[in-house]
Amino acid sequence: MEETISLQDLFKTLRRRMGLIISTTILAVIIAGVVSYFFLTPIYQASTQILVNQQKAEQQQQFNSQDIQMNLQLINTYNVIITSPAILAKVIENLDLDITPAALKNQITVNSAQNSQVVNVSVQDPEPHKAVDIANTTAEVFQEEVQKLMNVDNVNILSPAVHVENPSPIKPNKMLNMAIAAVIGLMIGVGLAFLLEYLDTTVKTEQDVEELLELPILGLVSTIADKDMFASKDAGQMGQNKG
Repeated sequence: MEETISLQDLFKTLRRRMGLIISTTILAVIIAGVVSYFFLTPIYQASTQILVNQQKAEQQQQFNSQDIQMNLQLINTYNVIITSPAILAKVIENLDLDITPAALKNQITVNSAQNSQVVNVSVQDPEPHKAVDIANTTAEVFQEEVQKLMNVDNVNILSPAVHVENPSPIKPNKMLNMAIAAVIGLMIGVGLAFLLEYLDTTVKTEQDVEELLELPILGLVSTIADKDMFASKDAGQMGQNKG
């Protein structure tokens, strides 16, 4: 006999297991909140901006489109040089950091907007003051070393990173983590509800009996409440006493 599941059956299953679904969702949110607030290390970010241009003070010439295009082409090269061991090794030495250039590179992000001569150097670290120091020192070391490496003097620090009182961490995003946990908990709860319903082979209704035995139902025996049973018993005893 082929079994079919209607949409109404699905809603009945969800309604019967609503307590399980809600409990699973709440538990997932609580776990995510505890982990986010008490176990994950806050990460702070500091950024500095570097301007790539041409120094033409001696010639007193203005920038033209060709100079700007040349600077834009150099930016991709500069993005690589900023995070190269040649630069980061000096940053580590200047700040006396106990870290390798490869590990420090993972903390630094270098990017620039399209057709922009401004390069953004962002540093992430568990200590906010250290993130600021690394960002500024990286920009300063790059400004000095690029003159030797590229034989050009076209880099200026546009906006250094600054120390801020009571900075806010960028990671972890506690509310986002809890929201994601709520969705995952809800999905797990619904999945468990249907799994338990599938594994539950007990007979609960007359439809279950009819499907199991493949025989029509001829009659039903209704359940009798305890108070009705006691009331019937008391009435019988009173009738015997009168007799």
